[in-house]
Amino acid sequence: MKRTVFTLIMAVIGLTANAQRFGYVDSNYILENIPEYQQKQQELNEISVQWQQEIEAMYTEIDRMYKDYQAEQILLTDDMKRKREEQIIEKEKEAKEKQKQRFGFQGDLFQKRQEFTKPIQDKVYAAIKEIADARGYAVIFDKAGTLTMLYTSAKYDLSEDILDELGYSVKTEK
Repeated sequence: MKRTVFTLIMAVIGLTANAQRFGYVDSNYILENIPEYQQKQQELNEISVQWQQEIEAMYTEIDRMYKDYQAEQILLTDDMKRKREEQIIEKEKEAKEKQKQRFGFQGDLFQKRQEFTKPIQDKVYAAIKEIADARGYAVIFDKAGTLTMLYTSAKYDLSEDILDELGYSVKTEK
C-alpha cells in the first residue's frame, strides 16, 4: 500500500515536474536539534525508568512471596496453601496490569510522549507549511519516516530552513 502511494506520488511529480517544486526534510534531524525536544525526551526517559523500577519492585515482591511460600509449604494446611497461591497469582495480575497500563499500547508512556512532543511537532509542521507556502513547494517529503527515498540531493533538503524558521540555527555539515 505504501509503495503504491509512493509510486503514485512519484508519477504525479514526474508528470508535473516542470510546474511543481518539491523538497524534503529530515524530521528526526530537526527534532534532535531542538533543545526543548531533547529536554522532553530526557524527561520521558526518567519517567520510563521510574515506572520500570516500580514494576520491577512489584515482581521482586512476587518473587519473595513465592520463595517464602516454597519454604513454608510443608508446614501449611491445604487451605492456607490455596490462599497463599491466590495471593501470589493476584500480585502477578496486578504487576502485569500495571506494566500494561504504563507501557502498553495507548498506555501512560504513550500518552506522556504525545503530551510532551505533540506541541513541538505541531510547531515543526507549521514551519514546514509556512516555508512550503512561501517558496511555492507542492510537496515536502520527510525522509525520516517510512517513505523510502533512494537518493536525495542536499539542495532540496529544507531541514536547516525549518530549524531557522523555528529559531534554531545549527548549520552543520551532514
